[in-house]
Amino acid sequence: MAKINGNDIRPGTMIEYEGGLWMAVKTVKVKPGKGGAYNQVELKNVTQGTKLNQRFRSDETVDEVWLEKKDFQFLFATGDMLTFMDMESYEQIELSVEFVGEDQAQYLQDGMKTLVQLYDGKPIGIALPQHVTLAVTEADPVLRGGTAAPSYKSATLENGMKIQVPPFIEAGEKIIVATEDGSYVRRGE
Repeated sequence: MAKINGNDIRPGTMIEYEGGLWMAVKTVKVKPGKGGAYNQVELKNVTQGTKLNQRFRSDETVDEVWLEKKDFQFLFATGDMLTFMDMESYEQIELSVEFVGEDQAQYLQDGMKTLVQLYDGKPIGIALPQHVTLAVTEADPVLRGGTAAPSYKSATLENGMKIQVPPFIEAGEKIIVATEDGSYVRRGE
């Protein structure tokens, strides 16, 4: 097992914590006005299914559990089941939306390459690419004047997600979005 800093925990990271095997489901970097920054992590116990919210400071270290990691390609969704294919053996597996996490499942696109973590041959975690390219279907008009601070406006993406984008982004453009927190990164190609 390798030691990693608390700030390096991302969705899909598997750690050993308080004697259990936990997977990070959701992470939020918090920088309070007073005190040091920390990573607020929602953990899910892989074996029991229980959840835990825990704060990890950057100077804290935890043991990352090394699992078998294989490339899988997302094929399609059927109801609340998602079908993935092993890119080496071409075997298919089905995972529930709940297993992947609704926040992460909304980024899946046909043919997308993902990294599935296996423990004793059973899938126990999945990691999506850090960034995905999505088309903007609707964008609010730009509101002019009143402030010198950079302003953002609402936009709806092709997957139905609503995010804040810079004022120069228009409907029909492709943008790159961070899968970790759903934030705008930059214009896409």
